[in-house]
Amino acid sequence: MWVFLALVSALLLGCYDIFKKISLKDNAVIPVLCLSIVISAVLFLVPTFLSWINPDMMRAVRFYVPSMSAEAHFFIFLKSILVLGSWISAYFGMKNIPITIYSPIRATQPVWTVIGAFFIFAERLSPLQTVGVVVTILSFYLFSLAGLKEGVSWKHNRWVWLIVLATLLGSASGLYDKHLMHQYDRIGVQVYSTMYQAIVMLIILLSLWYPKRKSTTPFVWRWSILGISLFLMMADYVYYWSLSSEDALISIVSTIRRSGAVVPFLYGAFFLKEKNLKLKSILLCCILCGVTLLTIGALKG
Repeated sequence: MWVFLALVSALLLGCYDIFKKISLKDNAVIPVLCLSIVISAVLFLVPTFLSWINPDMMRAVRFYVPSMSAEAHFFIFLKSILVLGSWISAYFGMKNIPITIYSPIRATQPVWTVIGAFFIFAERLSPLQTVGVVVTILSFYLFSLAGLKEGVSWKHNRWVWLIVLATLLGSASGLYDKHLMHQYDRIGVQVYSTMYQAIVMLIILLSLWYPKRKSTTPFVWRWSILGISLFLMMADYVYYWSLSSEDALISIVSTIRRSGAVVPFLYGAFFLKEKNLKLKSILLCCILCGVTLLTIGALKG
């Protein structure tokens, strides 16, 4: 069951990336990100209120939002900051980079999570996992060379490095999730972290973007921003539900989830008609093969 839920989360996350790309085209990044988070936070107020007045009903529908300790809120707030750092970097990078370059870079996230677990949690890699890491990193390097054909030099392109930073921060968030899921309620973590993200993004919007809005890219409302909110909420809900299963392996869940990078890649190929698709497709397949080796190695371990 948890594998199926992880696959559903991957599909939803891929659709979320497509709505991000649509929303960011010739649009201001900070308002798009802020509004998508605020919409999610407002929608989450409904189950939060219902959990207060009718907790039994919300438990029955698997969306009970519990009250949590001050300590829990502190650690959830830290998660919010980590996730926001990843999102801000990813949004700016995605706006300025072809989605067929963005998606494969993001698909490498499970590799950095495994490497982080090796150093932080002293987890040892099996031979298959070691091969998977090597294959993915080699493919990642070859992908940087492929980007030169489109004039995207990884050495001097800040947008690429923002996507890399987003991926590393996302990996750190995944490792942090491993800790949080063992300590706190999964729905509480999702709901309260979204609310904290909304507060922080409103502060960033009003203090950094709004005073300079006339000298930067103008903001245009698009209904695809609502799609960002809805698909991320659903993707995260299913993701945390999958992780809550007793036999679920976070390394496998995270790996399957990132395979959703195929969805925006296909969108870029068929709808945006981006370049060098044959080479990119081969390298994306190599990255996914490396990630698959990580998965098989974890299962055998």
